[in-house]
Amino acid sequence: IGARPIDLHLKGMRDLGAKVRVNAGYVHAKADRLTGGESFLGGRCGPTVLGTANLMMAATLAQGTTIVHSAACEPEIEDLANFLIAMGAKITGAGSPTITIQGVRKLRGAEHRVIPDRIEAATYALAGAVTNGDVTLKSCNPSHLSAVLDKMREAGIRLDVGRNSIRVKPSKNLSSVDITTMPHAGFPTDVQAQMMVLMLKTPGISIITERIFESRFMHVNELSRMGADISIEGPSAIVKGGQPLSGADVMASDLRASAALVLAGLAAKGTTRVNRVYHIDRGYE
Repeated sequence: IGARPIDLHLKGMRDLGAKVRVNAGYVHAKADRLTGGESFLGGRCGPTVLGTANLMMAATLAQGTTIVHSAACEPEIEDLANFLIAMGAKITGAGSPTITIQGVRKLRGAEHRVIPDRIEAATYALAGAVTNGDVTLKSCNPSHLSAVLDKMREAGIRLDVGRNSIRVKPSKNLSSVDITTMPHAGFPTDVQAQMMVLMLKTPGISIITERIFESRFMHVNELSRMGADISIEGPSAIVKGGQPLSGADVMASDLRASAALVLAGLAAKGTTRVNRVYHIDRGYE
């Protein structure tokens, strides 16, 4: 899906006083004790999610106060902060671009229920949409999927959204929509491939622009084997929808591309065989 550098992860550790070096492909880091400080985690394609998580965890036991600027705002960051707070950490601002962590001497054990997987929920919702089925998702958090649900509605998908549930109902007269992936709370890059399958089933032309990863259209060639009409222009895929898909042997290239190929197989005529499904095992039960 493109480069995934760890430079911001290392920068965050250095901002807390760690001595970090990279040698022969390995990262070596050491510190007698981390010290709170200010760290800016904005990157070329937006904030770093796991970099924010790593720095927030490290800062909980650092001496003094740490302020993280341009922090990731994903629900998973807020959930991690709630878990750390339950363990005794002092964290404010999680879920916003500025997080403040007051270091403590130690953490304690705690019980915590992890939030539902919003990307998994989005994938199943789109599976219902591409098959024109009637699917109800339970124990999900629709507020974490606002951008996805908004685009589904714009495309003409009928939805009933409850506090912890989403029902996808059979829909007619779908319309093509344009999508640009963005950091949260924008449209998530992890749903780009699945949404592309819905656009293939929808008459009209859709432009899907990827702004997070530089090479996240590897599923396009495999969808083309199934009859998809998609052309790549720089960071955008031009999708000409409305033509039937046919089953084919396809190759999974990453987790979300694998899911998209499964969705395309559900919607296609005939049999689809998705190879290298170990990718999909990493993110779906």
